[in-house]
Formats: sequence, structure tokens, C-alpha cells
Amino acid sequence: MNDLNRYIRWFSELGVADVAIVGGKNASLGEMYRELSAQDVLVPNGFAITAEAYRYTLEQGNAWPRLHDALDGLNPGDVNDLARRAQAAREIVYGTPLPEDLAQQIVQAYRQLIEQYGSQLTVAVRSSATAEDLPTASFAGQHETFLNIAGEARLLDAVRRCFASLFMDRAIIYRLENGFDHYKVFLSVGVMKMVRSDLASSGVIFSLDTETGFRDVVFITGAYGLGENVVQGTVDPDEFYVFKPTLLNGKRSVLSRTLGGKEVRMVYAQAAGRDTTRNVPTPRQERERFCLADEEVLQLADAAMRIEAHYSAKAGHPMPMDVEWAKDGIDGKLYMVQARPETVASRRSAAVVDEYALERKGEVLVTGRAVGGKIANGRAHVITDISQLHAFQPGEILVADTTMPDWGTVMKIASAIVTNRGGRTCHAAIVARELGIPAIVGCDKATEVIRSGDEITVSCAEGDVGHAYAGRIPFVKTSTDLSTLAMPRTHLMLNIGNPDSAFQTCFLPNDGVGLARMEFIVAEHIRAHPMALIHPERIDDDSTREAIRQLTRSHASPADYFVLRLSEGVGMIAAAFFPKPVIVRMSDFKTNEYASLLGGRWFEPEEANPMIGFRGASRYTHAAYAEGFALECRAMHRVREEMGLTNVKLMIPFCRRVSEAEDVLRAMAVHGLERGSNGLEIYVMCEIPNNVIQIDAFSKLFDGFSIGSNDLTQLVLGVDRDSDIVSFDFDERDPGVLEMIRMTIEGGKRNGRHVGICGQAPSDYPEMASYLVERGIDSISLNPDSIIRTMRNLVEVERRLGMAPRSDPGGNDARDHFTPDQVPQAS
Repeated sequence: MNDLNRYIRWFSELGVADVAIVGGKNASLGEMYRELSAQDVLVPNGFAITAEAYRYTLEQGNAWPRLHDALDGLNPGDVNDLARRAQAAREIVYGTPLPEDLAQQIVQAYRQLIEQYGSQLTVAVRSSATAEDLPTASFAGQHETFLNIAGEARLLDAVRRCFASLFMDRAIIYRLENGFDHYKVFLSVGVMKMVRSDLASSGVIFSLDTETGFRDVVFITGAYGLGENVVQGTVDPDEFYVFKPTLLNGKRSVLSRTLGGKEVRMVYAQAAGRDTTRNVPTPRQERERFCLADEEVLQLADAAMRIEAHYSAKAGHPMPMDVEWAKDGIDGKLYMVQARPETVASRRSAAVVDEYALERKGEVLVTGRAVGGKIANGRAHVITDISQLHAFQPGEILVADTTMPDWGTVMKIASAIVTNRGGRTCHAAIVARELGIPAIVGCDKATEVIRSGDEITVSCAEGDVGHAYAGRIPFVKTSTDLSTLAMPRTHLMLNIGNPDSAFQTCFLPNDGVGLARMEFIVAEHIRAHPMALIHPERIDDDSTREAIRQLTRSHASPADYFVLRLSEGVGMIAAAFFPKPVIVRMSDFKTNEYASLLGGRWFEPEEANPMIGFRGASRYTHAAYAEGFALECRAMHRVREEMGLTNVKLMIPFCRRVSEAEDVLRAMAVHGLERGSNGLEIYVMCEIPNNVIQIDAFSKLFDGFSIGSNDLTQLVLGVDRDSDIVSFDFDERDPGVLEMIRMTIEGGKRNGRHVGICGQAPSDYPEMASYLVERGIDSISLNPDSIIRTMRNLVEVERRLGMAPRSDPGGNDARDHFTPDQVPQAS
């Protein structure tokens, strides 16, 4: 090998096998540039200054003995000793001049890059350690990168600074903790075209969901300006999910999106005569819109899937990836600027399910984005300056504005982390996942509300939103090895309302979703009455109209806001369980509940007994709500047709009469939801005695029935289930209610219709579960917290009846509908 190849290697000459030569980052960039450029994965060209060049530089400068003098005998537990020795090591390396022949080769390669991109080229100079971005360890953020470098002298200086950054305090600690020898980890430097994301946007992509390990989505984060803000958690970024199976089927639709604050953007600046970066406030109009258009999100998802497919093929097994992207504000193109194996979520075992649950709720101090799915409690320790880190004690909860790579030692002994800023791909989130502790990021005012010494509970076990509660709230942890469980013959489905918990819940044993409640999405994600969004002019209150305007400001119209938010909420649930059936119940608010939504009181009547009043099917074709129902239908049409989630079935609640059912089905067909079209099935809730009495007539109109045992019990026994005076003394085990359930199951079977039950009775009363199985019910749908207990009970019931259990646990870990070797067609 000649000296040029020893010291300079172009990306086109590199691949993943060259980690020992150019480090993990450069090897991966070369692999992508060489192998994926033809597949619409755009990677900036560049070259690597090899690890051999680093070794050669230190040898020529006689630096090795001095480095041993500086570092041998280091006490990593002594922060001051670490800082002093690390500083000395960096000065030794930076003070060692580049050999003349090496400097000439770097300059020559730089000039060739200018010939390719033009005289206005600036470059990124990036460190790449030979033990970096491995499948079992990530050195992300440990070493230095220098951006927007122009000119030969500045390039050579940046290379020396990169070499020296191998001895940053955080890098030394990380090597010690992971068993790497300081003198056997060398540093390569990548020099590549600078993508001008300071003029556009940048962020991070994961080819799985980082919180749950759910592998059928691409998770994308982004913000304006340079990517450092997203990585370090300085901003609350935009977030996007794209569902891989439907993207492969040509459905180019974003599954879900969350608008981040994007409070600042990082741009280039000068300070003390040197080029640097600084954060400037993001204009309000830019904060209120997403940093990427939908088609750009889909382009990034395409690229991530191609990268994942390529690396999986190389590894011979699925290889979820962590990718950094940047949009060039000059040419408008999207570039992949780094890719490495994801090293935390992908290692989780799908066979063991850990469930955390608070025994009670408490006073909420702050909320933010949940990381880790766990619960921890302890004494808070607020850190407002790096000088305070030495006082942090093991087991305390770290509360800070944001965290930095230098904080690794403290974060390692924390029981949980709470930050004001950051998204779910920021430094605090990444480290928390790696350490296996819960974190809440992007809380805004955590350092103001929480004080050092406060006893608090950090809960990340309640979906996407994390809560910091006052006091130590007791919680329980339940671990279940799914591989030891048998699945009953009777289908077990789940009741779910919160889209944020869907990816986690889908790993439980299940045959799909028997009841997806639309009400939770409307109340928590939309928060406004649909008629108020259609007719804000009817609202006689300026503050309410302004609140609606603020809520819907980033959408084409308030009605579009409703359709998008509802379709994405339902879409998240449908995607989590795809291709299993997901039965979505159309809205079933009562008038008093509708009135509590933003703007609702202008559109709802006051009823003496809303429980048996203007609810369910009776609303859908009524002039007072028909336009609102049309929006619900638009959203469900979008889920099935545009998003491609045809596993969604729809269900009509509280349908009193056959003629009412006919009217509703006609209205749905007008809005694009015709029964049978594209396989659409429509069910009806069986919760009114007339549904049972006329089950043959209802069977002609609907594909299945779901017994709503709470309402059926109420109406069979004439009990208001909201009345504490009488309702406590009645339940589904009453002989009259059981007879109604028997008639429903038999009537459904007689007409060839699916019959399930979505009440809580089978989990509350084992004898109820036995009764249902003996009568031959098709499915039982339960809340997630009772699924495993009821599953065991049903297996025992079926064994007594001579029915052998299924061997398939039914969880989504057993699915085979997407594999990493599948890639989307070129867009």
C-alpha cells in the first residue's frame, strides 16, 4: 500500500469492513456513498484521513511517552484529576505538528473535492474513532466535529483538533467504562462536503421506535439549523412516524407527526476571529410550521429503509439503524451524513414484557416526552451549572435545562432524568435508554417548578407523555415471559384509546384490537368540539374562538385539523397491530362530555339523563351533528384509503333501531365508507335490548357485534350505571343479563356474524369468562392490564372443556409481514 492509501482514503474506496482503518463513522459513510448512492440515498462525498495517519503523527512527534506520563495512573473517580490529565493529553496531541508529507496529501485531496463541488465549497471535519459506532457500543458525541471549514490552513488545524479530541474528558471515561485501551483506540478524520443545514433543517432518523423497539416504523426528528441542537436536546424538535409496510405498498402517507417548539436554530458565526456557531431565536411563523414537508419526510423514510436493508444484508440479521440527516439550504437536497447501528431498543427481548403501574396518581409538577417506559422515585437534584455536578449523589433524580456528553458520570448514577428541553432523540434521551432509566425531556420549566431536595416520582409508563409527580408514589413492576404462556382458542383482543401507548401495548399477547375508542383521541389530541371547528362563528366568546384559532393555526382549516389529528391517532393504533383487525368505534360521547370540549357548550343541549339521551348512532344523521360525523368519516376514509391501514373495521355505538342503522350506513357510504368496499367491515355495539331482540334484522346490516356489557346491564336491569346509590349492587352476572348475552351469541352464530365482548366483566369475574367460552363467543376484548391474567384463566377454562390452547402467543413479536430486506420503490 502506498503512503497515499495509508493516509488518505476516498469514501468511494471505503466500506464497513474498514473500521480499523478509518473508524466507524467514516467506514459507514464510505459504505453508504459507495453502495447506496445509486439507490437514491444521497451522501456528501469526501475522504478519510486514516487512523494510521493519527498513529504516524504521534510517532513522528514522539508523543506516545508523553501521553503515558499524562494518563497512566488516572483516577476516573476524581473529577479534578481527570480534567487535569485530559487537558494535558489534548495539549500534547494538538501541539504535535502534522508530518509534512501527510499535510500535503490532505491538501491535495481537499483540492480534488473543490474541483468536484466548486470554489465555494466548505467542508465538515469529523472525528471517527476506530472503536466508534459499533453494534455493541456507540461513541456518539464523544469526539469533536468542526463545521463549515474553508481554506487549507483552517482544514489542517481542524484535523489536529480532531486528533486531540480523542482525549476529551467524556471520551476517556467512556473508554474506561467500556473496556477500551486508550492507546489502542486511534482516530480517523472525515473531510466531507458541508451540507448547509444552517440554511434549512437537520435531525436524526431511527429505523424503529426508540421507546418500544417496535420495528415497523421509521421515526424521524428534525429542527431548523445545524443538527447539534437536536442531538444535544437544545430544542424540542418536530417528530414524524412513517409506517414501513404501507409505504412498501405505495401508500405515501405520514403516519403521525408532532409539532416541536424548535425554539432556536444553530447557525454559523464568528467569535474572536474564529469561525464558530451560535443559536439564534427561530421566528414564530417558522416555529408554527413543520421543518419538513410530507414528501421530504417520506424521502427520508425511503432512505432509512434502504440503509437498514443494506446493513441488515451485510450483517446477516436485522440491523435497525440510527441515521443523521441534513437538508442543504442551497441545493434543497436531503443528505445522509451519518449512519450507525441502533444499540439500545433493538436489543430488547420481545419475549419478556415489563409493565410498570402507579398505585395512585398525585400532583403533577411537570410533563414532557416520556423516555424509557419505566417509573422511578427519589430526591430531585437540580443542576443549573456544570460546577454543581460534583455534589450529585447516587440515586438522585437529575433535573436540568439539558444535558451534555460531559455529564456521563453523573447520569450513570441517577435514578431518572428530567430536562426542560430536548426531544426523544436528544443526548439525555439516548443516554437514559442506554442506562435503562426513565427520562422526561422537553418539560419547559422543570428547573423552576422542581427544587433540589424535593421528593418526586418520574413516570414514563403512561404513554408518550411523561409525568413528574410530587412525592414518592408507590408503583408496581410486573415481568412476564411470554414464551411460557399458552394462547386460548377464544380470540383475545385489546381495548385501547391512547395512540401513544399502542406500540408498547402491541407486544402483549393479542389477536388485535376489539375496541379502539375514538373519544380519547378527540378529548386529548384534538380537544375541540368538531362542530365548533366547522362553525366557529356560532361561538359567542372571543377567547374560545382565539383558542380554536391557536389550536388549528398550522393547518389549512380547522376541519382539516380535526381530520388529520383523528386519522393519525387511529392510524398509530392500526399500525401497531397491523395486519390484525382493529375495530374502531365511532364517537360515543354523551352530551355533557361533548359540552366539555373546547367550544362544545354552544352546540350541545342540556339533558337530564345523557346516558340514555343524544348519543351514538342517533347523532350521526341528526342536523345538530351530521357535519361533525362527516369529519369522523373523512378521517376514517383517510386511515383506510390514503394511509393504507385496511385492517381498520368500524363500529357503530348505541344504535337503537334498525331504521337508524340504515340511515347511518347510507350516510357513511356517501362519505366514502361503504360496507364491503375495499374489504370494509362495519360492526355494531350490542348494548341495547332491542339489538338482541332484533339480532336477525341487525345481522343483515352489519358484519359483527360487540357486546357492550356495561350499557346492556344498565338497560336490561333499568339501572343508571352513573348512580352510586344503586349501580354498585348490579353487574353482568345477573341471570337476565346472562340470558341476553346467550341470545346474542346464538343469534350471531345463526347469522354467520362475529360476536365479541368488550366489557371488563370477563377479567373482573372468572365465572363470566367461563360462561362466555362455554357459549362459544368468538372474541373477548380486555384492557391491557388484565390481558395476561384473563389469558391464563381462559386457557384453564378451555382445558376443562377439552379445548387445547394455541401455541402462538399472539404478540407482534411473532409477526412476519415486514423484513428489513424490503425497500420502497424509487420515489
